[in-house]
Amino acid sequence: MKEIYLDSNATTCVLPAAVAAARQAMEQGFGNPSSTHATGLQAKAMMDGVRQRARRLLGAGEGRLMFNSGATEGIQTAVLSALCALRERRDAGQRIGSLLLYGATEHKAVPESLAHWNRLLGLNLEVRKLPVDAQGRHDLQALAALIGDAAMLCTMAANNETGVVSDLSAIAQLLQERGADAYWMVDCVQALGKLKLNLAATRIDYAPFSGHKLYAPKGIGMLYVRAGAPFTPLMMGGGQEAGLRSGTENMAGIAALGAVLAALEDGTTFRSHAELSVFRERLMASLEQAFPGIVFNMPGDLSLPTTLNFSVPGLSSKELLDLFDAARVRVSSGSACSAAKALPSYVLEAMHVPQWRASSAIRLSFGPLIDAATIAAACARIERCGEALRSSCLLPSALAPSPQDGAQDGIIQLSVDGQNTWLLADAASASCVVIDPAAALVPRLAAFIRCQQLALRAIVHTAPPVDHGVARLALLQELDMEQVGHLDIDGELALGQQRLRRIECGDSQDTHVYLLEQRFAFIGALTPQAVASLRLAGLVTADTVLCASGDDSSICSTVRALQGDVLAGAELQLDAAGLPAFLHQHPEAILVDVREAYEHAACTGQVFEGCEVRSVPLSRLAGQVDAWLGQPQRPLVFFCRSGNRSARAAACLRRLGHAAAWQLNGGMAMAEATHHPLAIAA
Repeated sequence: MKEIYLDSNATTCVLPAAVAAARQAMEQGFGNPSSTHATGLQAKAMMDGVRQRARRLLGAGEGRLMFNSGATEGIQTAVLSALCALRERRDAGQRIGSLLLYGATEHKAVPESLAHWNRLLGLNLEVRKLPVDAQGRHDLQALAALIGDAAMLCTMAANNETGVVSDLSAIAQLLQERGADAYWMVDCVQALGKLKLNLAATRIDYAPFSGHKLYAPKGIGMLYVRAGAPFTPLMMGGGQEAGLRSGTENMAGIAALGAVLAALEDGTTFRSHAELSVFRERLMASLEQAFPGIVFNMPGDLSLPTTLNFSVPGLSSKELLDLFDAARVRVSSGSACSAAKALPSYVLEAMHVPQWRASSAIRLSFGPLIDAATIAAACARIERCGEALRSSCLLPSALAPSPQDGAQDGIIQLSVDGQNTWLLADAASASCVVIDPAAALVPRLAAFIRCQQLALRAIVHTAPPVDHGVARLALLQELDMEQVGHLDIDGELALGQQRLRRIECGDSQDTHVYLLEQRFAFIGALTPQAVASLRLAGLVTADTVLCASGDDSSICSTVRALQGDVLAGAELQLDAAGLPAFLHQHPEAILVDVREAYEHAACTGQVFEGCEVRSVPLSRLAGQVDAWLGQPQRPLVFFCRSGNRSARAAACLRRLGHAAAWQLNGGMAMAEATHHPLAIAA
């Protein structure tokens, strides 16, 4: 399947015309624009032409417009310029205000720049967050109360996470009505090519832009400075950009940006606002069909037509990202600059949305170059993602009869906040047992049990539950059950052909281990010493798989592993480029895909020709390890989307004594990037 890229607020591909312009600048127009010979003059003419085009498109008027490396540099320069002027005014005895105000949903570069230069310049002003309302727009009432004390105000034209467009006219009117002399910076990164701009007709003092948000390469941007606004260069040296920004200009980047600006100016290359709005409506309809209960985290009538931000009840942002990525639809969980931190969206938190929405939000964004065919393909894949979740029983808000033949079998591990819940499912008897339920996982457990049409035989705990039985009660209520079965008087329960047995251990009669035959032991938080006593009593063997209640990323263990009686083995990593040679050397190797079932259902699958491939989701790995430990010499190569889950799987097998366990470094993402000859989209 061809990749569908819907993360344009993070970055865009480069416009073909921009690639051609950059190549021409590098191959033919390579002169230094500061040189006075013909080659340099030709380069300068090209640069001046791009600047004039930018001035027309932005309505720069008499203002300054310089090229730089991008928005972050532009923000730094604007903040430095304003704060230097403020210090000079204060030193001259003038009143400057005590607040450096910034919108609560600004890019992190803004408050961090304010704090940085405020400290270095010794101004010691208060850096204060300006709240936003539930729609994500600046709170004008709060601004009215603060603007008289503001020395600088930083807002944005449109938000990068939600697409919410700021009411800049209302802010400007408020500044005028209150006679405020605060310097005003407006982050225009998401505005270029999406909103009409006439900067010289506004009160805006500084406006940074970044080319890579609109089909130019990374490393090229612009900064507008209003005529008369103070300016202090961030970069000093050779005096380039009329002394505004020293350093030899990025001519290839400027040429590429010029091609994008030319496309904007011709009015035919990019889609209109109306066309983009239709595309967004189609995507929203498909999302609503795929994910019943979906909540959109931005007001459509106040947002860019190129941005959608949403949350789905019962699904984390990671699960949704994995799902979309399996379908080769690229989306994000928020700002690309902070997505790796796995924190709730500060933008949505500032809008006071419920915590679950801020923690599980997905951003889908596209650029004005997108076409109807791509939107149609994206809608089809989104709807397929919904079907994948239904088939895996992961949509508690819209359950349908399971399309699978019979119930899923085996041991399933669910984790949240460092706690494991184990579900034992027996397909033959269509029954299950839940061990150590966590309240946050109740909707997921109930959805799976109902969808798979399983009879819940028992809910058991390895220790007195810290929630005093809240999760147990909630699960019964979700399943519309008043009571659930218990283990018999001997502490046993038949689960199909297997026996689940309760063993009291430790000093308390309320602390238990549950044995599924001698293959698995659900040990709760039992210490290694207590586990060793179970072996001495003949209750477990050295290779009984131990399933704990705490999630320390180890997945599972064995007595043998706890005693350190295993081999470390060789390096865990296999690179995609070296995989063919490894598989040729080890034709008996098993490739193990540890992505979850819904990811398999969302994509057409990956086929490794001539090799055995097995699907063992990480949540079901514990149920499979004992079989693999019986074949310790057979190579296992784990892979997933990014390499994180496969690294855990390989480390688990190594720790348990399987010295021939490996993981595909970087996962399928790197395999796709190297166009691996063995990885073929089926």
